[in-house]
Amino acid sequence: MHPPRRATLRRYLMCPPAHFEVTYAINPWMNPAKPVDVPLAVAQWEGLRDRYRSLGHTVEVLTPRPGLPDMVFAANGATVVDGRVLGARFAYREREPEAAAHLEWFRAHGFAHVREPLHVNEGEGDFAVTASYVLAGRGFRASPLSHGEAQEFFGRPVIGLDLVDPRYYHLDTALAVLDDTADEVMYYPPAFSPGSREVLRRLFPGALVATDEDAAVFGLNAVSDGLHVLLPQAATDLFDPLRERGFDPVGIDLSELLKGGGSVKCCTQELRI
Repeated sequence: MHPPRRATLRRYLMCPPAHFEVTYAINPWMNPAKPVDVPLAVAQWEGLRDRYRSLGHTVEVLTPRPGLPDMVFAANGATVVDGRVLGARFAYREREPEAAAHLEWFRAHGFAHVREPLHVNEGEGDFAVTASYVLAGRGFRASPLSHGEAQEFFGRPVIGLDLVDPRYYHLDTALAVLDDTADEVMYYPPAFSPGSREVLRRLFPGALVATDEDAAVFGLNAVSDGLHVLLPQAATDLFDPLRERGFDPVGIDLSELLKGGGSVKCCTQELRI
């Protein structure tokens, strides 16, 4: 029996996909030969933004910049914990300028503790914050050295997790935090190495485990406020298990943005003040 769920109001940073396109491939989901419908991408993004606001959350907007098509995936630009901002250092040159755009936004909006990182990390793509830990993915993008850097900066224990399937190149494609007050997560075990699967089993013995089908439609790329879980609407096998645990799943269609290898969480950076 799970305790009654309670939503807590959140503050998010998002970036409209005004310049979204797929002109290069830096993950298995990207195919430059496949056309992108930008008006549809914008409409889907606006649907997600409006849903957050309808639930009472605050959405800040980062101005998109021409020539940076992946800025829409705002989760990758930084990690914010207790008002402290660890910026990103991108693994691929195509996304490098995004890091400075994010740091400029934080400095302009009164964040006093902003760190430009020494080591490669792609923000909340590979950092997930629970009540007790910062979970940290590695294997495709983030440097293992970024884990120690994050631990020193945030003063929270960082747990390294090895990703082994290139389709799930960021932690946020394979794991989602459902309740950040009670260390509750859902994840897709085959995305992780055997040792990391055992670590997750020990830390989160009651976790919700996703199916192959739900992982393949980015069902783990989800955002929870403690009650409402916003996730891709195609992840149909996750809805009933979430309801059984007392959550309210909210299906979102970001199919056009999936062409760039991202969905709900990729578009959403949480500003934990």
